[in-house]
Amino acid sequence: MFVLNWRNRRDQEHFFVLNSFCNLNDFFYFCKQKNNNMSYLITPKAYKSPLNKIETEKGIQKIKDFFQQNLSSELRLRRTTAPLFVLKGTGINDDLNGTERAVTFPIKDLGDAKAEIVHSLAKWKRLILADFGIEPGYGIYTDMNAIRADEELGNLHSLYVDQWDWELVMQENERNLDFLKDIVRRIYASILRTEYLVYETYSEFRPQLPRDIYFIHAEELLQKYPGTTAKEREDAITKEKGAVFIMGIGCRLSNGERHDGRAPDYDDWTTIANGLPGLNGDILVWNEILGRSFELSSMGIRVNAEVMEKQLIESGTENRRELYFHKCLLNNELPQTIGGGIGQSRLCMFLLRKAHIGEIQASIWPQEMREEALKHGIALI
Repeated sequence: MFVLNWRNRRDQEHFFVLNSFCNLNDFFYFCKQKNNNMSYLITPKAYKSPLNKIETEKGIQKIKDFFQQNLSSELRLRRTTAPLFVLKGTGINDDLNGTERAVTFPIKDLGDAKAEIVHSLAKWKRLILADFGIEPGYGIYTDMNAIRADEELGNLHSLYVDQWDWELVMQENERNLDFLKDIVRRIYASILRTEYLVYETYSEFRPQLPRDIYFIHAEELLQKYPGTTAKEREDAITKEKGAVFIMGIGCRLSNGERHDGRAPDYDDWTTIANGLPGLNGDILVWNEILGRSFELSSMGIRVNAEVMEKQLIESGTENRRELYFHKCLLNNELPQTIGGGIGQSRLCMFLLRKAHIGEIQASIWPQEMREEALKHGIALI
């Protein structure tokens, strides 16, 4: 058994052993793509999609309709329409890890002012909640469609991102782990109900998720698996527990590293709770098809003015104070919220037992990937 050790966190996300490939040609194809800093492809042994393309499309519609109704009822969210693009320079668009480039274009009727295709809607949602005057305990959800041009294309990553972006107004005194965990459990309950719907609809499927989701902080995870990468830790704990919420994404750990990056101006990753920093996290489940952890959602309690100021300083991005969104927050014009995104194609991919996100959504893929995937029963749309 050979172990692949890549140079950085992004490479480590695709950490696999040789026996996860059907043959040596698949293994060397994977390595060739990695060395060229291009796309990647995982080809599970003897993979065959349990559903044909027509059945898959029906399943996608059923899952999306059912899950969003459950999420709406569980968190008391009303649907609202979302933008595909926002004006550049307002601070409304998310910069995710801080390095991803937004797709931009000029607007003729605005003197060629630049617009950006959204990455996600974390900041936009708070502005809308303030505009709507939504009271605590209620919120919104929306169909978010985005383009992320810098994604490394593969089984889990596409240029096209579709997710349910949701945001809930909360009280300032609810900024604690108990409230965060309660919301996570409600979202996970919606996922469980949707998995059971798929089981009731398709006899070839069996529920795989555990009844309860397991909570662990990124620092606790580091102590549990010392000497491992963040991705290796995620795989280990998710394989053991089945479904995990890892807290403290973005905070500095005891080894001087961050479990993963998180922008400084939406999630709170510095507030100390139960002795550890961070009021945010990721929902991960164990993907038996790919043999790895599988992120379904990124979410968290949002920054207030004090926390954002602290995180802007820590990340060296104090210049953002002058942007429109940041001024509104620093002037206490926006409600305290909790929110996140839940991957639509990701959820469908997991529940319909697909090996590649390109079996769920239409996107652009390297021709070489399409041909190689098809050899192994993975038909990309």
